[in-house]
Amino acid sequence: MAVASRLAVSRVSPDGAGPAAAPRRGRPAGFAAVGLPGRGRRRGGAVAASPPMEEAVQMTEPLTKEDLVAYLVSGCKPKENWRIGTEHEKFGFEVDTLRPIKYDQIRDILNGLAERFDWDKIMEENNVIGLKQGKQSISLEPGGQFELSGAPLETLHQTCAEVNSHLYQVKAVGEEMGIGFLGLGFQPKWALSDIPIMPKGRYEIMRNYMPKVGTLGLDMMFRTCTVQVNLDFSSEQDMIRKFRAGLALQPIATAIFANSPFKEGKPNGFLSLRSHIWTDTDNNRAGMLPFVFDDSFGFEQYVDYALDVPMYFVYRNKKYIDCTGMSFRDFMQGKLPQAPGELPTLNDWENHLTTIFPEVRLKRYLEMRGADGGPWRRLCALPAFWVGLLYDEESLQSILDMTFDWTKEEREMLRRKVPVTGFKTPFRDGYVRDLAEEVLKLAKNGLERRGYKEVGFLREVEETVGTGVTPAERLLNLYETKWQRNVDHVFEHLLY
Repeated sequence: MAVASRLAVSRVSPDGAGPAAAPRRGRPAGFAAVGLPGRGRRRGGAVAASPPMEEAVQMTEPLTKEDLVAYLVSGCKPKENWRIGTEHEKFGFEVDTLRPIKYDQIRDILNGLAERFDWDKIMEENNVIGLKQGKQSISLEPGGQFELSGAPLETLHQTCAEVNSHLYQVKAVGEEMGIGFLGLGFQPKWALSDIPIMPKGRYEIMRNYMPKVGTLGLDMMFRTCTVQVNLDFSSEQDMIRKFRAGLALQPIATAIFANSPFKEGKPNGFLSLRSHIWTDTDNNRAGMLPFVFDDSFGFEQYVDYALDVPMYFVYRNKKYIDCTGMSFRDFMQGKLPQAPGELPTLNDWENHLTTIFPEVRLKRYLEMRGADGGPWRRLCALPAFWVGLLYDEESLQSILDMTFDWTKEEREMLRRKVPVTGFKTPFRDGYVRDLAEEVLKLAKNGLERRGYKEVGFLREVEETVGTGVTPAERLLNLYETKWQRNVDHVFEHLLY
C-alpha cells in the first residue's frame, strides 16, 4: 500500500456512525481534517466519536518507519498556505465560592454552548467531553480546564477575533450559571485533592502513570493552564530552522508571559510554576530536545525519538487500553502484551505524537509550548510574538544568528532558571530582559514586513519588556499591597 494512500485512509467514528472529530490538542495549522461535519448541521448536533479515532480501512500491510516520516513530511506547505493556530486553556470556577467547577457543571456549559451557538458535541460513552464547530474545537483538560483549539487562520486579526468570540460565548453561558473563567498559569487557591476529575479514559491512564515517572505530573494535569501557538513550515529545512529558533527562545517567552506565582493561597516561589512543573513531570517526553541542534536532525530523527517515548494507550473498540511503559517500536512489531498481535495505524501514530510534551512539539506543524495562560490581550500577543519571529525570513535568520553559539548547557540553564527569576536571569554578560528587548524588536519588524497591520497585538509584550516586570511580579505586588495577602482577589482581577 503506497504511503500516499495510507495517508488518505478515511476515518470514521469507532461505532461507524459518521465522521469522527480530530484528535484533541489542536487543529494542525493549515490542515483541513477529513470528514468533518459541515453544512446542514442540525442545531446542537453530536459528533458520534470521541477524539481518538480508528481507521475505517484495515491496513493491508504493517506501517513502516518511512510511513511515519512521510506523515510528518505531509505537513510541509508553501508559504502562501501558512496559517496560525492558537490554543488556550482557562480555569472554570464558581463565582460565589471560587471552587473549581465539577463535570456536571462543565457538561451544562458544553450543552449550553451547543444549543445557543451551534456547536456539535463530542461524546465519550455517554458523556459530552468537547465541542466542534468547523475547524475549531473545545476540549477538557484533566481537571476540567476549558480549552479552545482554534481554527487555522491567516492573520492575527482573525486570531484575536476568534479568541474574543469564544470568550464572549463562554461568558454568556457561564454567567447565567454563576460560573467564571480565570486566565492564569496555575490554580492559585485549591489543592490537588480539591480538583475534580474529568470522565475521559486517557486521563485515567495518565493519572495512574504520572507518579511513576516524576513528582509533578499530577499538578501538570490538574492545576496548570497554557496558551500555545501552532505554526507551519515549508520544508524539512524550514522546519529545522523554526524548531531550533523556537526551542532556543522558549524560555524568553516563558519570562514574558510568566503568570503563575500562586499555589494554595500563597506565593509559590516561582514566576512561572507551570513552566517549572514540566521539569519533573516525565523527562522521557518533555524538555528542550538537544538533538534538534545536531547536524543530522530532520524528520527521521524526530520519528526515532518519538518511537522510543513510552506510550500511554491504544484506542480500540471504543476503549482505551493501558500501554504505559511500552514503546511505539514494540507496537509496530505487534509486541504490545496488552494488545497482542495488534499493529498500529496512522491514527495511533497521530495520537501518540499528542502524548509527547517538549517545549516545542512537532506534528504536521510546530507547537510553541512555553507560555502560561493569561488574560485575553496576552492570548492575542503570544501568536503575534511567534508569527513575527518565525514567519518572517529576516527575523528568523536573525534569531538563528543570535542563538547559534548558545550551548546545550546554556539553553538548559535558561529553561530551569527563568521560571524562578524571569527577566532577572543572568545570561552571559547581561540578563534575559536584554534578550527579550532584542527579540521583541525582531518580532515587531517581522510583523511590519508581513503587511497586515498586526504590530499592535504586541503592545502587551512591549509594556512587559519595557518595564522589565513580568505579569507574575505585578500579581505578587498586588498580593502584598492592595490585596493584603488574600489571593482570592486574583479571581476577580483575571476574570475573563
